[in-house]
Amino acid sequence: MDVSMTLWVVTILGLAALIGADFFIGRKPHDVSVKEAGIWTIVWIVLAVLFGLGLMVFGNSQASGEFFAGYVTEKSLSVDNLFVFVLIMAKFAVPSHLQQRVLLVGVVIALVLRTIFIAAGAAIIASFSWVFYLFGAFLIYTAWKLIQEARSDEEEDDWEENRLLKSVEKRFGVADRYHGTKLFIVNNGKRVLTPLMVVMLAIGTTDILFALDSIPAIFGLTQDPYIVFTANAFALMGLRQLYFLIGGLLKKLVHLSYGLSVILGFIGVKLVLHALHESGVHVPEITIPFSLAVIGGVLVITTITSLIASRKQAQREAAEAAEAAATPAAPEGTPKDSVGA
Repeated sequence: MDVSMTLWVVTILGLAALIGADFFIGRKPHDVSVKEAGIWTIVWIVLAVLFGLGLMVFGNSQASGEFFAGYVTEKSLSVDNLFVFVLIMAKFAVPSHLQQRVLLVGVVIALVLRTIFIAAGAAIIASFSWVFYLFGAFLIYTAWKLIQEARSDEEEDDWEENRLLKSVEKRFGVADRYHGTKLFIVNNGKRVLTPLMVVMLAIGTTDILFALDSIPAIFGLTQDPYIVFTANAFALMGLRQLYFLIGGLLKKLVHLSYGLSVILGFIGVKLVLHALHESGVHVPEITIPFSLAVIGGVLVITTITSLIASRKQAQREAAEAAEAAATPAAPEGTPKDSVGA
């Protein structure tokens, strides 16, 4: 897709205006209700759909299909990342009325960092076509790791600060409590960070790790930097509302890791086939409509099976609790293995 510098500028200004409007609407710290989160989640999805349709009208169906495939993939990967955000919020004991401000600024930081990743990725791909082999192998390896983690019995119940965050805290110092929406305060004549600033940096910098699989994944669906950027932007900008909407449902998506592993593995294979095709090897290439169908189908199946498994688990736990409540306690001092006459 041929994108002029004017269109790039207009797009960036438009996205900046949307982010500004989102910040203005949520400028006053408050607890976000499910209703508010649901309305704004729908608004962001509708905006993404309208943008994709606009690509079809003013561009072509190929660009539109690539955008939707990329957007759905990035959004699904973002849902998995929300669980880490929950851990970060718990780690720093963020007050509920400040969480939306943390997520908004954190998402902006993530968007800036991803823009740098996208620019670097586009430059590498333009110069070295063999990088598709590396991207494909990395995604297949990531898919395998996701399956291994999903099959393990260990649950991730804590989050550790990365080295960058620790060095920032050591360099500037951190206040011992939250001070509303302030990011810096003066303590004993020294300017220090507030916990709110630290958790914002934690959300934003943690996204660097998320980008290691999401950026190669979307480059496996399209090599157009404009589509890669806009798909990431729309997926990220609706993340704040999605956090409040499905935060309580995250643990019910027990099969999400399996679904994402299938998607990443599929895109990895697609990248390898594309690399072979670029090298002159006659292999079938996977089309965007087929890719979109596979991604959408996997997510639907994963969601359905997750909800069924979660409901069965809840029923088992309820039955076990009822059975334990109905079992009379043995009289005190009675041997456990005694048998009545």
